Amino acid sequence: MTDLNLAPAVASEEKRMPPGRVLVVLTGLYIAQAIPIYLFIAALPAIFREQGVSRTMIGAIGVLLIPWILKFLWAPIVDRYQLSRLGRRRSWILPMQATIIGLIVIMSQLSPLEDFYIIFGIACLVALAASTQDIATDGYAVEVLTPAQRAYGNAIQGGSIAAGVLIGSAFALILYDNFGWQAAMLSIAGLAGLAAIPICLMEEKKKQDLSEIAAKDRPSLMAFLRRPDSLQVLAFALLYRCSEGFVKPMEQPFLVDKGLSLSLVGLTSGASAATVGLGGSLLAAFVIRKYGLFTCLYGLGFARTLCFAGFALAAASQTTTATVLIGLAFFNTVIRYMEVVGLYSLYMGASSRNQPATDFTILSCAQLIIYMLASMISGALADLLGYAPLFAFATALSLIGLIWCMRQIPQSHPAYAGTASKNCT
Repeated sequence: MTDLNLAPAVASEEKRMPPGRVLVVLTGLYIAQAIPIYLFIAALPAIFREQGVSRTMIGAIGVLLIPWILKFLWAPIVDRYQLSRLGRRRSWILPMQATIIGLIVIMSQLSPLEDFYIIFGIACLVALAASTQDIATDGYAVEVLTPAQRAYGNAIQGGSIAAGVLIGSAFALILYDNFGWQAAMLSIAGLAGLAAIPICLMEEKKKQDLSEIAAKDRPSLMAFLRRPDSLQVLAFALLYRCSEGFVKPMEQPFLVDKGLSLSLVGLTSGASAATVGLGGSLLAAFVIRKYGLFTCLYGLGFARTLCFAGFALAAASQTTTATVLIGLAFFNTVIRYMEVVGLYSLYMGASSRNQPATDFTILSCAQLIIYMLASMISGALADLLGYAPLFAFATALSLIGLIWCMRQIPQSHPAYAGTASKNCT
């Protein structure tokens, strides 16, 4: 009999919510936390520059990503502690969302130029609160989504990113340009609050239902490492998307060096890419339900390899047209969004029952860390070797990494169970 601590997190019959209600709740939760994220990383840099803030100071905003990289360190605390009246996940989601909204309201009363350092401090607190809220939201998603629902649940994250970009970035800039700083910040705070209303529809197990599990194995990083398959799952998370870190950061510089205008590059990588990405998320959900998660991840890995090979050939050619370059960029965006749906579905299936937020966060952070490390050296490799050798290296790494990773979590692994519709398995 499978030990409870090692069993994948699956929504039990008594705690399952109607599928429509589950998706509505997750949509609200992910959009509510996406809006402030893109306000700070996409809209504020433009506003600060318009106000005359130096580029050096604006560049420091990159520190806001640190909590998202390191959030696995305090994920066990989110799994371990709760307020019985609120529930395991609401105990964290409600106060974190309230904190974020309150901080944005406070920020609305400040001056972007004169109070830059105060606003920067507020931004750091928002990043910490938002990353903590994300731990709880992901844990809730792992708990309530059945294997058949995971693909659609993770496709919601792609849609939430698009909504976050549109509301937190584009709409915030429009409001600021027409009505000023205070109106823009208060409006974004209000929209984030409205998006969080579906929290009222959340259903969770009571605290006493979780007490016995916590007593046997308290949520911790070591509890994850003690699992018999932990190293294989972690290796998969680290290496499956590693090759992308060598390509995506160099995509825009490559397009510019190939002669595309900045406007065209911005259109390719901005609003149009977000639309294509949203379509990719929905397509991934369909493919997973029809053919299964294992087949989807294998297919995406090969598609990614072909895409990188296309970049390598385009870099080596002197006659590549703008249409081909834009097509490669769009194809890469579709694959990346589809991979997020597939990988997050896998991570949910591989998460244990008593610490789903911790396990999921460890795996999602692992892929982000390795991606950022590859990104940091991609520019140096491009300067040293050129685009064509860099993209060729990424192509080989993509193919080798794919084959090796899929052997770490074979098709018989419980994480894949129930991901395809019965009439197709």
